[in-house]
Amino acid sequence: MVPPSPLDDPEKAAHAWARYLRIMRWMMLVTVGFVAAAIYLLYRSNGAVSIHFYIAAALGVGFTMLLASALMGLAFLSSGTGHDESIVDPLEDERNAP
Repeated sequence: MVPPSPLDDPEKAAHAWARYLRIMRWMMLVTVGFVAAAIYLLYRSNGAVSIHFYIAAALGVGFTMLLASALMGLAFLSSGTGHDESIVDPLEDERNAP
């Protein structure tokens, strides 16, 4: 039988998701700052090149940072709520055998 996850409780789940959204809002601000800094540094080093270069750089930096922060936020959510401990480990008997 699968043990219940702490995220099955609506109150704990609401708190965890609110924390996750708060982390993502902060990371969105950080991402916008990094994208602006990247565009500024690219403009300083390359000058006026095609606008497509700057659009691609902004989208690449922005998407990469937001994806990384979303995945790390989900890892923190899973670990912080105790959801990671509520799994059934099929290899537990093998590891505990003498």
